[in-house]
Amino acid sequence: MDHFADRLRAAPQSRLQRGAAAEALALAQELAQWAQRVEEPGSEPRQMPDAGMFAAADQILVAAHDLALVLHSEHEVFEAVSLVEEARKRAGV
Repeated sequence: MDHFADRLRAAPQSRLQRGAAAEALALAQELAQWAQRVEEPGSEPRQMPDAGMFAAADQILVAAHDLALVLHSEHEVFEAVSLVEEARKRAGV
């Protein structure tokens, strides 16, 4: 996830506008909702707001770190890393 965030920070604005930032936000939202489901089972997950394309890298890091704190198994960690890698590929960074 740190690598993906670093690549986003280094990406030109045009790349972010062509979808990399949107992909990053979608990933951050997915990771945040996963953490919320673990921490507050049965409650409605809150939506991470769109803080703008230049904040997408930070949103990924915050969501991923929050999720890492509540994961219980190596399998869950592998699944989270896979989600990040797939999003990075789709973002093209």
